Amino acid sequence: MSKFTSAVILAAGTGSRFGGNVKKQFAEVSGEPCIVRTVGAFEACPLIDEIILVGNPAETDPVISGRGFTKISKVVQGGETRQESALIGFDEISEKADYVAIHDGARCLVTPEMIGDTVKAAYKYRAAAAAHRSEDTVKVSGEGDMIASTEDRNKIWLVQTPQVFSADVYRVSAYMAKKDKASVTDDCMLCERLGFKVKLVECGRSNIKLTCPEDLLLAEAIIASRKGQ
Repeated sequence: MSKFTSAVILAAGTGSRFGGNVKKQFAEVSGEPCIVRTVGAFEACPLIDEIILVGNPAETDPVISGRGFTKISKVVQGGETRQESALIGFDEISEKADYVAIHDGARCLVTPEMIGDTVKAAYKYRAAAAAHRSEDTVKVSGEGDMIASTEDRNKIWLVQTPQVFSADVYRVSAYMAKKDKASVTDDCMLCERLGFKVKLVECGRSNIKLTCPEDLLLAEAIIASRKGQ
C-alpha cells in the first residue's frame, strides 16, 4: 500500500570541488541541467507525492520553472551544511507525510525505478538507502597512511541516495543529533546513532554523484549507454 511520501532534494551546496563558474547542480548533463534531471526522476516516480527543493530560490527557480513539474510544493533556502539543509527541508514536508526521501541534487542519474525500490524497502523496514556493493578490496589506513587492516569486501557497501525513512524515525533522529551537536555525513548516520536499522538496496554503480568535473564525462557516457539499451 502506498503511503504519503515526500522527497527532500538538496541543491544548496557550493560545489567547491567541482570548480568552474557554474555550480554542479546547474551544470548541463547531456543537454539538461543536473537539477532538472534529478527532479524529473522524482516527478516520474509514482510513489513520490511531493518534492521539497532545498536551494537558493533566486538561483533555482529560473532553472526549474516552465518544466512542467507538478510535485514541487516548495523551494527553500538551505543551511550552512548538508545536515542543516536536510533538516530545513524536512521541516517543510506536508503534515500528511508518512515517509521522507532525502536525496542529493547532484546525483542526477538516479532513476524512478531506483527511487521506487528504495521507498518500498523503507515501507517494509522503516529506513532504507540506495547503495552498491563494493567491487574493490577496502583497506583501512593507520599511522602514516600504512595499511592497518583489510575489510571483508562482501560486507562493504558504497552508500548513495535516496535515503528513505519513516517521518517519525527521521524526526527523532535528526533532532537528537541537533541536540547532541553530532555531525554526520549522511542521513543514515542519524538513525544509526539511535540504533535504528537501515536496509541497503542494491541500485547499481550508475547512480553517481557529480563531485569533480570528470564526473560529467562519466555521466554523459552512462546516459548514452542507457539510450542505447
